[in-house]
Amino acid sequence: MNQAPQPAGGLTEPVVLARDLTRVYEIRRGMLRKPDLLQAVGGVSFTLHAGRTLAVVGESGCGKSTLARMVSLIEPPTGGELRLQGSSISEVPAARRRDLRRVVQMVFQNPYGSLNPRKRIGDILEAPLHINTDLAAGEREERARAMLARVGLRPEHYSRYPHMFSGGQRQRIASARALMMEPALVVADEPVSALDVSIQAQVLNLLTDLQQQLGLAYLFISHDLGVVRHIAHDVLVMYLGHAVEQGPKKAIFQQPLHPYTQALLGSTPGIAAPGDAARQRIVLKGELPSPLNPPGGCVFSTRCPHAVERCRIERPVLRELSDRQVACHLAERFMMN
Repeated sequence: MNQAPQPAGGLTEPVVLARDLTRVYEIRRGMLRKPDLLQAVGGVSFTLHAGRTLAVVGESGCGKSTLARMVSLIEPPTGGELRLQGSSISEVPAARRRDLRRVVQMVFQNPYGSLNPRKRIGDILEAPLHINTDLAAGEREERARAMLARVGLRPEHYSRYPHMFSGGQRQRIASARALMMEPALVVADEPVSALDVSIQAQVLNLLTDLQQQLGLAYLFISHDLGVVRHIAHDVLVMYLGHAVEQGPKKAIFQQPLHPYTQALLGSTPGIAAPGDAARQRIVLKGELPSPLNPPGGCVFSTRCPHAVERCRIERPVLRELSDRQVACHLAERFMMN
């Protein structure tokens, strides 16, 4: 499972190329006061190819959803470079930018709030085609019905309303809507967190099947490491807006090198697999620091049980180590002999 189709002759141009993406918000505290700056994402880089899934994980407030909004072109980056299928979003003209938005579609977390309750399912699926193409009504209906079948729904569902479906069926409909414009990238923001566990597996298997059939790239936002282990090829761990560890899923799950990654994996029961390093649960002390006043050194230093003085004064940069990148001064301590 999760074997992505590989293009002949090696990997082609990436669907997404992100370099040092940052997103800063101004927080106003009164007319006469200078606004505070909140750095939601602080210099995240990654490459995502067709047929691959990059999972972004971390606690609430770590910046993963802000990263998803930037990649899906809902919000512009404050700094850095973002390329979709080779085109820089900061350089393309306005007319081309509209076409570029079709490259990426989004599946939202709440299957009950993401569908218009007043519209039939057929109308919901046809809306992107009606807005963005010149297809006749008959062609739009034909495509919508074909997409319903592709996501495992029946022909009679075309004329029904969202309230007539379960949560899992609604998420299938949301996935179908995202695929109507034939995107290269799907950004899935916690797409199964609102579903029962038994239904989660069905939706995840559907997403995997669609990826294998269509060669889709997924940016998968999740806090559930069990789900991540099921669907991801690569993992990006974020803390307070920064990437602290990223690399192949197998390497990170078997031997996490950043204390924060170790804490996340150690606090998630039932995800250990043969070959994984023995883990001791790490109980993090203290609260997540305010992004308005982040620690001066390593962003994790205030909660890290291994922190030394260097960690509190010098911010570590991502560096190559044991088949992944890790931002920790002490990472070598956690490598297995």
